[in-house]
Amino acid sequence: MTELTRIMIVEDDLAIAQLHQRYLEQMDSYEVIGIATTKQEASLQLDILKPDLLLLDVYLPDGTGLEILHQLRSDHIGCDVILITAARDVETLQQAMRGGVVDYLLKPVVFPRLEAALTKYISQKHQFDHTDGLDQNMVDKMMQSPVSSDPVKNRLPKGIDGVTLDKIKALFNGTTLLTADEAGELIGASRTTARRYLEYLISTGELEADLNYGTVGRPERTYKKAQ
Repeated sequence: MTELTRIMIVEDDLAIAQLHQRYLEQMDSYEVIGIATTKQEASLQLDILKPDLLLLDVYLPDGTGLEILHQLRSDHIGCDVILITAARDVETLQQAMRGGVVDYLLKPVVFPRLEAALTKYISQKHQFDHTDGLDQNMVDKMMQSPVSSDPVKNRLPKGIDGVTLDKIKALFNGTTLLTADEAGELIGASRTTARRYLEYLISTGELEADLNYGTVGRPERTYKKAQ
């Protein structure tokens, strides 16, 4: 039996973290052992769970993922890191590279790109475990970026159906602003189902979300086409 790679997700948006978890669960090689939405939660879980790989957000409510990365390295904890961030400044990338991240993904995460990063990571792990010595060709191969033309581009995550996805996309052809309840009613699906598809489209960069406090003051997540 193949040993699973134990992954921990640190992401300030719980819905996005759960979407990442659902996507990883459809693959055979990975096990999500923890989710943290704050720096404090992440620090506590890392100390106990000791994952093989950390999917690490940069902006957290009580700190940054870079601080977690630097602490891991200071404590000599052997946990690999894929950084996931909305930060597009060069300094963040430089700090991530200095911290030895195995990959750097910009939000919104496109799942085929995440899968390519994970595939590359597993391939490198396998080579490290079964290689006694290195030559330059092997080093060059291990340092290459994942190929973006991988056929996984056309694969949808578990729980996302192409037909339903097209129905959701069609709702936002104009300047439509919808809640999950409204989107569900329009396509004849439940709020939970509609929200799953809406959050997926946020992850691919096709939609964006905001909070609408409405007339009673209760915040409600609304969705619109990304600018």
